[in-house]
Amino acid sequence: MAALLVLSAAGTSALAQTERMTGLKLSGDQPIQIESDRFEVDENQSLATFTGNVSVVQGETVMKAGRMKVFYKSDGGSATTGSADIDRLEVEGGIYVKSETQVATGDRGTFDMDTEVLVMSGDEVVLSEGDNVITGCKLTVQMRNGQARLDSCGGSGAGGRVKMLLTPESRNR
Repeated sequence: MAALLVLSAAGTSALAQTERMTGLKLSGDQPIQIESDRFEVDENQSLATFTGNVSVVQGETVMKAGRMKVFYKSDGGSATTGSADIDRLEVEGGIYVKSETQVATGDRGTFDMDTEVLVMSGDEVVLSEGDNVITGCKLTVQMRNGQARLDSCGGSGAGGRVKMLLTPESRNR
């Protein structure tokens, strides 16, 4: 599963801060624990759906959401037993992702296993580490090279811009 975007502890400009986002971490060698109120499998569509209070834990990474769809590649394996290769994940219903020190929230998200691209979106996507916070409406992270992009919500006024709050004291933590 995916962990969380690393948000730099401090910086003096938005550009410098964005360049320090190093992407997500994968822990392919650690077990994943998934809990939900309901679990359904459709082998014909190579789809597993976890619904209701979904909780995913891998190492120190925790993800919570209302629903998670796991799309499997149709080249063998079983979605029922988890032996099939995952193609992509789709998560919705208020996403919360926490790693050791960072937290990200949004309304929905997708993760493509082949391209290793995570996209979180919603009315407001919030990334935080301690007192440092950055908000926008669409976060795209390319895990292979650590590049991240946070897009504004569009529209006019302050609501249509990416916002960042940096606390200088956080640099010493």
